Amino acid sequence: MSDTVLIPGGRDVRATLDTAASDGSQSETVVVACPPHPQQRGHRGDERLRAVSDALTDRGIDCLRFDYGDWDEGYGESTDADNAVGWAAERYDRVGLFGFSFGGTIALVTAASRPGLAGVCALAPTARLNPDADALAALDDLVELGVATRILYATRDSTADWEPVVARAEELGIETRAFESDHFFVGRAGDVGEAVAAFLGPRLWDGL
Repeated sequence: MSDTVLIPGGRDVRATLDTAASDGSQSETVVVACPPHPQQRGHRGDERLRAVSDALTDRGIDCLRFDYGDWDEGYGESTDADNAVGWAAERYDRVGLFGFSFGGTIALVTAASRPGLAGVCALAPTARLNPDADALAALDDLVELGVATRILYATRDSTADWEPVVARAEELGIETRAFESDHFFVGRAGDVGEAVAAFLGPRLWDGL
């Protein structure tokens, strides 16, 4: 079941909350999903975000998929993600983060400033969006904070600058997984969803 949510803040941010329960009641756990680049038609209905949501709700975990507000060079978009996490944290016992491409970097940067998250999983993140949205620096911070992190990437991805992110993750001992695919994971959305849910699921339920 899905409902539309307005995320509080100074920007117009709308989201879809997919609940695992058929009656629409909330789970104790949720994953906030960050879409790809809004100027490249990225939105909360993205196929990869939907596949992740489906895999999560199958495991009893809700998923909040949101759209960014007006384009702001990655700065406002980072604020949007943080506000979405804040909305979720007020309503759920455990919160995780996921993002794809541009959204993958947003997810990493946001998680690095949010101690207490259950985990973050980034799909095909690019190395940097702006001087303050640096995925490599975020990885260092995530290790220091002890936030469980996983990087998923495509070996034939010629769109995102993912190689430095994967290299740094492996230096830090962060879990990575490669898919034989292009940047858009054509025909692999279901596999991506399962990989994300398999990583975040146990971490979201742990300790509840």
